Amino acid sequence: MSLNYRIILHLMGLLLLCNGGFMLLAAVVSGIYDDGATLDITLAAIVTLLVGVLAMFYTKGHTKEVNRREGYIIVTMGWLIMSVSGVLPYLFTGAVPGVTDAFFETISGYTTTGASIVNDIELLPEGILFWRSLTHWIGGMGIIVLAIAILPLLGIGGMQLFAAEAPGPNTDKLHPRITDTAKRLWLIYFGYTMAETLLLSLAGMSFFDAINHSLATLSTGGFSTKNASLAYWNDQPLIQYIIILFMFLAGSNFVLSYFAFKGKVQRVLRDEEFRVYGIFIACVTLIAALVIFISGNAEEAVFGNGFFGEAESAFRHGLFQVVSVVTTTGFVTADFTGWTPFLTVVFFGLMFSGGSAGSTAGGIKLMRHILIIKNGLLEFKRTLHPNAVIPVRYNNKTVTEHIVYNIIGFFVLYMLLFILGAVGLGLLGLDFESAIGAAASSLGNVGPAFGTLNPVSNFSALPDPGKWWCGFLMLAGRLELFTVLILLTPYFWNRT
Repeated sequence: MSLNYRIILHLMGLLLLCNGGFMLLAAVVSGIYDDGATLDITLAAIVTLLVGVLAMFYTKGHTKEVNRREGYIIVTMGWLIMSVSGVLPYLFTGAVPGVTDAFFETISGYTTTGASIVNDIELLPEGILFWRSLTHWIGGMGIIVLAIAILPLLGIGGMQLFAAEAPGPNTDKLHPRITDTAKRLWLIYFGYTMAETLLLSLAGMSFFDAINHSLATLSTGGFSTKNASLAYWNDQPLIQYIIILFMFLAGSNFVLSYFAFKGKVQRVLRDEEFRVYGIFIACVTLIAALVIFISGNAEEAVFGNGFFGEAESAFRHGLFQVVSVVTTTGFVTADFTGWTPFLTVVFFGLMFSGGSAGSTAGGIKLMRHILIIKNGLLEFKRTLHPNAVIPVRYNNKTVTEHIVYNIIGFFVLYMLLFILGAVGLGLLGLDFESAIGAAASSLGNVGPAFGTLNPVSNFSALPDPGKWWCGFLMLAGRLELFTVLILLTPYFWNRT
């Protein structure tokens, strides 16, 4: 079956129209703050909109049908098209000079990685800071989910796109129709963003900082408006606790949020992944806080220098960094690589955990870890009873062998790509700690890494080939490997 290239190009035009619209919003913010970048951002928006209109006009006679292969192409190419067009505000304003650096910053935004090459964030115009945060927010829930919410206007079904955008093992639906699912997800996503903005404003943040950090929090992105990230507000614990709460919510399954709002709290509490998610974060936080407290690495205590003040500081910073890394948000309140070698290893391991399936977090996802561990333990029983049928169960339901094999295959590919990523960065001259840290951070969409790329530094020191390589790892990780890697296989392009 030949590919329907016209529908692919048509949807690329649609995505460009969306991107151009968001650029106009950033231009409005730029104009409000009179930061001198309004005209340049507006020009970037006009160029993007014109290309989008031309693409849609040229393909207006397309066949309104999307098969699975075209869905994979549309998703991957959609992210690339958004990232390529997203560099224009940076280049036109000169905020990020050079195509390589601008593309790295942009794809880091859309993939919600949060790794940056900007050395002095606070010098950027407000319109560009807002654009950085918007790229997070757009990518957080998925640009394709945004598109399929309005595809009925074009008479196009969106199930194939949704399957490619979210290829994980979770098949929960809020509504039988995929477009209604997308709308409900975006409503929750938007509501959380507005709620966090309000709470952060009431807690003492300026409205501009509050909206930017809310956009970055709910997308589990990590771009901040301050060079010190959330460490800028280390003397305001309430702000950090609010962000911890919303990072936790963003890293949990959004379907569970919907059930909670519908009053089905017991269904949330019975969810196996959610229980593991909460218990896992609590246990690691207690370990981290205890080590920080004993080693004396807690930041300056806000509530006095006595036992309570130091204990609260150790707990808050430990909790913040654990939630930030597990949810792959990437905000920092301190350099956690300086909290003893033990905690450095712990946080490196957390980069491979990921949040919940159905969340905006990156990484492997806890559901996959749960099913891999369960299947591994059941292998002992199967060895003793080779003729017995012993299925893996999750939430009291039998998991099909197909899903188990898919998850095992995903895990093997993930670790293989991590090794290849680290080797590639090592060939470019990075030391061992920096190479494995950058590979794990990029593939898991975490943001901060280790070595020369530690949380108080950035990725500007990477050689240009390293930035493109990390950009590929970010994209592959954000789209959960299969969507991107399948395009590199010869049988994908086979017409039969």
